[in-house]
Amino acid sequence: MTAALLDALRTLLGPAQVLTDGDLSAWERDWRKRWHGKALAVVRPGGTAEVAQVLQLCAQHGASVVPQGGNTGLVGGGVPDMSGTQVLLSLQRLNRVRGIDLANLTMTVEAGMVLQAVQQAASDAGLLFPLSLAAEGSCTIGGNLATNAGGTQVLRYGNARELCLGLEVVTAQGEVWSGLSGLRKDNTGYDLRDLFIGSEGTLGVIQARLGAGLTGFEVMNQFSLGLVRQHFPQLNQPLPPGAWTVLLEYADADGESTARTRFESLLEAALEAGTISDAVVAESLAQSATLWH
Repeated sequence: MTAALLDALRTLLGPAQVLTDGDLSAWERDWRKRWHGKALAVVRPGGTAEVAQVLQLCAQHGASVVPQGGNTGLVGGGVPDMSGTQVLLSLQRLNRVRGIDLANLTMTVEAGMVLQAVQQAASDAGLLFPLSLAAEGSCTIGGNLATNAGGTQVLRYGNARELCLGLEVVTAQGEVWSGLSGLRKDNTGYDLRDLFIGSEGTLGVIQARLGAGLTGFEVMNQFSLGLVRQHFPQLNQPLPPGAWTVLLEYADADGESTARTRFESLLEAALEAGTISDAVVAESLAQSATLWH
């Protein structure tokens, strides 16, 4: 049965996209090296149709599937067990922008696209995709949705669920459910989108997604900043050491100058009240990015 499944997968995807030999630790071990498993095979489909066929074959042969995006999770959810019977489904090749709708302010991207690439694609089109977190250079948008990620700007923009208008999902039986509607006011039928978001791949495999004041807030203690200084000595430390450091990012619908005025008033009041001892305000987007880094 195992040999028959592997043969069928190789016929479908080609031998180069069905990995069974060599060092597979990049897929079988989490990045912190806390969990390690053994997969029957690592398969790398290149599109929704191939994902659907992979899941159909696995269902026919009784093989369980572990979906994996950027393998940046902290709880081992994308790592196979040690049985050697699970098929690890890597979505790394599903990494394209399907379309950008400037009139609707939306973009449709595939699940294996790295979050930072999604941000850049939005920026290149004059848009903003505000989901931002420490692993954005390697985590994928499919994983962000599967875990309903929040990130540093969750207070202003919400979790990943609030940034998603629609999904395309392949179920465990290999059926494709397409909910890639750009309609914002859609109250028809069951809300399957919100059911799949946050399900961590247990209900289906996300293939693509359609995206749609105080924007950022991060609190760090002195121990955390000490680790930053230790591992990133090249970064400037704009503030003297303190018990706690808070990063704030503020936006206002009335414009940047209004946002800055209100933010500086907030800082002035906090300094006078003794709530904070010092403050630094970024003078450019580059300085802001450095502070968040």
